[in-house]
Amino acid sequence: MKVSRALISVFDKAGLVSFASRLGELGIEMLATSGTARTLQVEGIPVMEISEFTGFPEILGGRVRTLHPKVHAGLLYLREREQHVQEVLAHGIQPIDLVIVNLYPFAETASRRGITLEEALEQIDIGGPSMIRSAAKNYRYVTVVTDPADYASVLEDLETNAGETTCKLRKRLAAKAFSTTSSYDAGITKYLSQEQEAHNRFMLDLPLACCLSYGENPHQNAKLYGSFFDYVDKLHGRELSYNNILDISSAVALIVEFTEPTIAILKHTNPCGVGSDSDLKGAWMKAFSTDRLASFGGVVVINRPITLALAQAIAEVFIEVIIATGFETGALSLLQRRKNLRLMRILQRPPMDTWEAHSVAGGMLIQDMDPPNVGGLGHKVVSSRPPDPREIEAMSFGWKVVKHVKSNAIVYSARDCTLGIGAGQMSRIDASRIAAWKAQKAGLSLQGSAVCSDAFFPFADGLIAAAEAGATTAIQPGGAIRDKEVIEAADARGMAMVFTGTRHFKH
Repeated sequence: MKVSRALISVFDKAGLVSFASRLGELGIEMLATSGTARTLQVEGIPVMEISEFTGFPEILGGRVRTLHPKVHAGLLYLREREQHVQEVLAHGIQPIDLVIVNLYPFAETASRRGITLEEALEQIDIGGPSMIRSAAKNYRYVTVVTDPADYASVLEDLETNAGETTCKLRKRLAAKAFSTTSSYDAGITKYLSQEQEAHNRFMLDLPLACCLSYGENPHQNAKLYGSFFDYVDKLHGRELSYNNILDISSAVALIVEFTEPTIAILKHTNPCGVGSDSDLKGAWMKAFSTDRLASFGGVVVINRPITLALAQAIAEVFIEVIIATGFETGALSLLQRRKNLRLMRILQRPPMDTWEAHSVAGGMLIQDMDPPNVGGLGHKVVSSRPPDPREIEAMSFGWKVVKHVKSNAIVYSARDCTLGIGAGQMSRIDASRIAAWKAQKAGLSLQGSAVCSDAFFPFADGLIAAAEAGATTAIQPGGAIRDKEVIEAADARGMAMVFTGTRHFKH
């Protein structure tokens, strides 16, 4: 479609002057709202203010300026329909073939600390979305531009096609335009709903972050949406896969549980081993020793910058991803020798007090996140013997880990490392046996260890198995019908046991 007239109304004026200047050189007449018009006029670009075009002044402090039949009829009329042509001629309405509009930054304004409701409401754009929707609906004749990043492609189309745009471009820009208004409305909805307890609709609007080569398996397509890369930055290695991103997210959620220098190794989002030590190489050996076999091809996460000594130790093992708060120069150079090893830097702590979602047939499940145990270990001693200080430290360590292990989950722990992990079993007794077996295979003694269960022991058998493996203390949520029986089993074996009252199922 030949473009003869453009309407411009933009908040973000990046690239506007050069774009409008080139439109003028192509012989396109330009209309603009007052603020945009002043920007162009200062640069000597011919432009007509919208109030002159409509014959109606901007009123109510600019709230009403483009909501006018001459604007929307000029955008919406079907150029090949005779009735429409006759009506616009009869009313002196001229066609508008190109709309360049971007919106007031509502989301940015509403997120500022201390913003008042009145200030936020003033940033709700009315005329802009209306023009965008009118133009996008009539994309067969009208080109709509909502993003300065598209200025170049519009100019290329106009210059290549003697002042015309292609239907392919107009359709793409129309889809982007409706996405823009949808996102804008979602932001307003979220803001106005945030003080309400009940939400009758769940709205999620996230930008595309990147396309992934495939999903969990090669036959599944996958994309990443949202602000994942605001929290972690890839410094080196192959492109991230769907499974990498799941593992990285799980790894970061686990490591923020710890304030002391700590290293965790994960595989398929499950911890293989976790260790703490003031010497990072020592922490690595504690984590790696828990399960050397499962660590192969895993993900390593550290809540400190990686030193050269640590990098040298990790480099002896095949690892897919390393995540840290930073990399010392020598460590980075060493690890970058492995072309395929993905190196990720934690940029900021992700929010752990919001919500998480899981897709289900026909919808989504939304729940609050299970936050880190930052307030320390809250517990009630239920056994005859209370745990000693060393046992409390071991329980505290294991309790931070077990919540990140798939249910049914059992973790045997010392005060500074995991000793055995049993994950994802249908039976808690099986999880306990697997955790003990793994410790045995690793050559780690469970004598004096703490056994940590993500949910209650439904029967005494799980606790008895732990005692027989060498655990002297147990931590669990409690709340089972047979709690009394489990407590009696602990007392009969001289075990200390505490109830937390908090379950940490992870399906």
